[in-house]
Amino acid sequence: MNQLSLSNSPISDIQVIASSGPFQIELLKHVGENDYSQLILISKTLEADYGKKAILTHETIQKYFNKEGALPFIARYRKRIIGYIIGIPLEELSHEPWARMDENFGKNNTLYTYAFVVESEFKGNGYAKMLKRVFLSWAEKHNHIDFITGHVINGISAKFTGDIRIINRVENWQGTGKTFEYYQRDIKSKGPLQKNNPPIINRT
Repeated sequence: MNQLSLSNSPISDIQVIASSGPFQIELLKHVGENDYSQLILISKTLEADYGKKAILTHETIQKYFNKEGALPFIARYRKRIIGYIIGIPLEELSHEPWARMDENFGKNNTLYTYAFVVESEFKGNGYAKMLKRVFLSWAEKHNHIDFITGHVINGISAKFTGDIRIINRVENWQGTGKTFEYYQRDIKSKGPLQKNNPPIINRT
């Protein structure tokens, strides 16, 4: 399994994972400054739903994208970045109370979906599904990763396929005024796939 490069090169170090015509998905081994502006611009489209904290900065790109253990992918169309998805070890969010309350915190077996976005003009053509599929497939190849978690707007996880559970729901997530779900996907589950209205995990 290839590891992220921790070099300080200003040029991104990538590995093309999948391609179809002018579209391709790349594993980011290292994000160089040449791609910062495009990533930050795309992240601004997340603000309406996820709040200002979703907007990337040079600091958060370095902190999360170029972090060992992270799993970042970008989608390009004719060399232009049109989307990205990134998973980071849950333990990297130790400053968040909800992360520390996750029963798997400290086990190093969970990737948190820090962000997943594709520009609106490229939605509906399968690019977003392909990007997410590649992300999940690569996560499954990591023997120590058993779960993928993330926050989505209430009701979104009902559209997911797989072994999905809702850990909790949070009102006014990050000051957005919206209710979000914190979901968990068991990527190593061998049971039947579930879809629609995933159950809430009962903590006793």
